[in-house]
Parts: sequence; structure tokens; C-alpha cells
Amino acid sequence: MLSGLRVLEISSFVAAPLGGMTLAQLGADVVRVDPIGGATDTTRWPVTEEGASIYWTSLNKGKRSVMVDQRTPEGRDLVLRLAAQAGVVLANTPKPAYEDLAAARPGLIHVLVQGYPDGRPAVDYTVNAETGFPLITGLGDAPVNHVLPAWDVACGLYAAVAILAADHHRLRTGEGRSVKIALSDVALATAGNLGFLGEAELNGVDRPRIGNHLFGGFARDFAVRDGRFMIVTLSRRHLDDLGRATGATEKIAELEKLVGADFSDDGDRYRHRESLAALLEPWFAGRTAAEAAETLARTSVLWSKYGTFRDLVARDHALLAEIDQPGIGRLRAPRTPIRDGAPREPRPAPVLGADAVDVFGTLGLTPGDVAGLRAKGIVG
Repeated sequence: MLSGLRVLEISSFVAAPLGGMTLAQLGADVVRVDPIGGATDTTRWPVTEEGASIYWTSLNKGKRSVMVDQRTPEGRDLVLRLAAQAGVVLANTPKPAYEDLAAARPGLIHVLVQGYPDGRPAVDYTVNAETGFPLITGLGDAPVNHVLPAWDVACGLYAAVAILAADHHRLRTGEGRSVKIALSDVALATAGNLGFLGEAELNGVDRPRIGNHLFGGFARDFAVRDGRFMIVTLSRRHLDDLGRATGATEKIAELEKLVGADFSDDGDRYRHRESLAALLEPWFAGRTAAEAAETLARTSVLWSKYGTFRDLVARDHALLAEIDQPGIGRLRAPRTPIRDGAPREPRPAPVLGADAVDVFGTLGLTPGDVAGLRAKGIVG
């Protein structure tokens, strides 16, 4: 799908590498540029027993790798030449600067992932702290940070979209683009797009902590004898089906009449969520996970059993395929979740610096030239 698109990636951690991997999985030629020995994230946890980073290899699948000492004039020149050849640079570091890159290649596209718009550094977890989400998550008084780096993930996908949009513009006009995406802006935009900011501004309230309940509807987790289920009802039909499945139809109708509610209304289901949950809890508590799943499968109710990552990886998923990852061994890795009918098998992450001869060969350097640069410590 993106054959012919080459991207030079100068990055670390989550957002920018995820953006580059997203493009690589769709066929782009993504070349990572790392410092000699690798960036600070090359040993980030989780790691294997031998210390190889499962994290790094998972985020850099399908790319090529070179290591360059950009502190040297020769190293900086090599990176500028690679950038000019690629025409697209994805980075989360301000160097090399866009002006230098654009001078080397008119029409160059440069996407820079930042912490804050003014250039101050930030990571997902610090940005998240000021969004308000930790103060409405869970129960109690202490903030609860999310485990998923949601802003990093969203930022990486925004970066991939920005590159594609800028490339589309360049195809029409020949003009390049300097694009900046701040992690804090991604978090702010998402909070606004989902209505959290509008709620605070228009209603003048802070959303309460409600644990695993669904705000504005009826959904919650329920315990069975050997596990726990997440149950979601988004309509009256869902609630009616759940009532029939659990034998609680009459009790739900009595509750509705008693409190003067209309459970066809999302708000009424939410306002009386605790009472509805109390009617359903005994049914779940008296059943095993298998019994509950068998019954729920015959309804329109949205449900899933809580499981671990080990449970998830033990299942047979069409999205996953085995790869031979250097330094780690054989494991299953995801294909791109974008399904367009084209077969795209996952490719391993590169060994740091392993593609130097091929990549620098496109600049006219011979294997002997690359060996000489290695000997001088300019190329890893």
C-alpha cells in the first residue's frame, strides 16, 4: 500500500517509533537512525531472561537500522544525505533541524513529535497527570494512572496520519511540510473530542469516580465463581436481553416502576446503576465462567471475560503470525490491524546497525567505505 515511501526515523520510546512501525507495516521503507550502541530505549522492559528488550523489538518491527554518531561532522552529513534521499523524516528530537534538512532536500516532509508545543519535554505519564483522567479513574481519593500509554499510542498514529497527509499535499503541489505534534496537545484534543472538556466547561462539574461502571449508561463488571465478566448494555434491548438471561426481568420492571424511571433512557439506567447491578449480581455469583458465557452468547448483550496477557496469547488469533526475532527467538507478532485484502506478514525488528551496508550503499558508499566509517567510530 505504501510501497515507494521511504521514511527516515530518528526516535526513541513509544510515539514516534509506533508511527514509523505503522507505516512500515503498510509497506513503507522505514530506516531507523540510532546513536552508536543504540538509544536509551533499546534495553527498556519488558526484557527476556537474557536481557533483550521485548519492548524495543515489538515497536520496531519491519524497519531497517543504522547507527550513526551525529556528534561528528561526518555523521551529521550522512544523516542529512539519508534524509534528502528519503524525503520524509519522523523524529522526536529537534536535531537535525528542519531548516537543515529542507536545505538538503526541497519538498522535504518533517514530522516532529514533542512533549509540549513550546518544546519542553514530557512523557505520557506526566501529560496524563494533568489531564484529569487519573482523578476520575478507579475509586477512593488517590489518583490512578492508566497502565496503557494512551497518549503515546494516539500520538504515534497521529504522526503516521500527518506523514500521509503531508505526502498527499506534496504529490499535489510539490511542497514539503514541517509538522509538529505535541503529546500534551494529543491528550488535550482527545479529552475535548470525547466531551470531557465540554462537560467541565458547560456543566461546571468534575466527573465522579465510579469504578468500573460506565458513565451515562449501564455497564459494570460482575464476579462469577471462577472469574469476572464485563457486561455492557447500550440500549433497552440489551438490558431486556440481560434480564431474560438472568431471570431478572420482573425485578427490573418492578424497580423501574418503583423509582419512576424509564430504562429505555441511558441516563435513567446510569442513575439507577447500583440498584440494577444488585439485581443481577446473584445470578453471576452462582455460576461458573463457562455457564455464564454459554448463556450470554445467546443474547445481544455485549460481554467479555476478564483475562490476562497470558490468556490472550494462548488463544488462536488470525492477526498474529510467528516471526524469528534476532536476539529473542520465535514468537508471535501482530500483523497490521488494517485489513485491505493484501497479505502482509509481520517482519522482525532489525538488529541495531545491521543494515548499514545496504542503506549507505544507496548513497554510493561501498562496503569498504562503511567499514572505514566503522573503524573511525562514525557508523556503528
